[in-house]
Amino acid sequence: MANGTLIPVADRISWGLIVAMVVACLLAIDGLGFQVDPGRAMLPAGGLAILAAAVAIGRVGGRPRLEAGATAFLQMTLFTIIGVVLSYALAARAGPLWDDRLAAADRALGFDWPAVFHTADGSVAALWIGGIAYHSLTVQMIVAIVVLSATGRNDRLRIAIAAAILSGFVTILISGVTPAMGNVFDPARYRHLWPSVAWIEQDMLRGLRVGTWRTLDLTQLMGIVSFPSYHATLPVILTWAQRDIRGWRLVAPVWAGLTIVATPLFGGHYGVDVVAGIALAVMALKIVPTLVRNGTASGTSGPAGSSRQFSAASIAPAAEEAPPAAFMAAASRDAASR
Repeated sequence: MANGTLIPVADRISWGLIVAMVVACLLAIDGLGFQVDPGRAMLPAGGLAILAAAVAIGRVGGRPRLEAGATAFLQMTLFTIIGVVLSYALAARAGPLWDDRLAAADRALGFDWPAVFHTADGSVAALWIGGIAYHSLTVQMIVAIVVLSATGRNDRLRIAIAAAILSGFVTILISGVTPAMGNVFDPARYRHLWPSVAWIEQDMLRGLRVGTWRTLDLTQLMGIVSFPSYHATLPVILTWAQRDIRGWRLVAPVWAGLTIVATPLFGGHYGVDVVAGIALAVMALKIVPTLVRNGTASGTSGPAGSSRQFSAASIAPAAEEAPPAAFMAAASRDAASR
């Protein structure tokens, strides 16, 4: 898709969500005694300034691909910083842990994690593949933004970013009422298993809950959300966004699938975390395109200098016509036939 009238609509959704997150963060963090390490804040601030400058250069210079890509990076960087701080504040205010309930839900679904851990411990190659996939989520996002903006799919990029922010915001809010330490295991009991993120972050999460962890290092913000899993949400959205790009329509779903499968093991997530994360991705990919179509149909005008104008029908109900699971399945079948 080229630039069109839906661009300001999708962007307003993303910026509105970011503003809402800032408000929620300020309310949640009030009175908790959090402090930002000023020395560690310089690098993120500099990065945000560079991205803002790139947006301005793209806009003033009539370079829509640069503007779209830089805007996406700026929005996702702000979302990440604000979102992690919000999750910290909610964790600090959270009530009783939900681990027993989440573990019970997993058993009801048939997940046998001790057996999974034992099996995974016997396959070093699979562990490396899964570990690299799980820890590459940021790389997946960067690649998707670059690919989408470079190929001129600016409208779809903006929709994907809005869906990512919406689902991420909802994830963080849900985590505030369903706090959990995670599906942790002691790596010392195994020969090859890597320590999961949940295992590594146990002390920090306990410190947030009891009030001993209150210094924010903006260069080392860690995701602490267990339920739902954003590592299951974002890959689905990125796969949807790249569904018809030559090469990436095959690579993206495979990469996403490996990430999702590896999430319980390397993230310390319960199975229900992953199921809920996928459901949130589908929800966001239903809601955001609908809001964009409605906003476009209501007469929202495009930016000055847009090369083409789009009607509401021009973007089609993408999430309804081809749900994320369908894209991933189709791409997998295509890959298997080659």
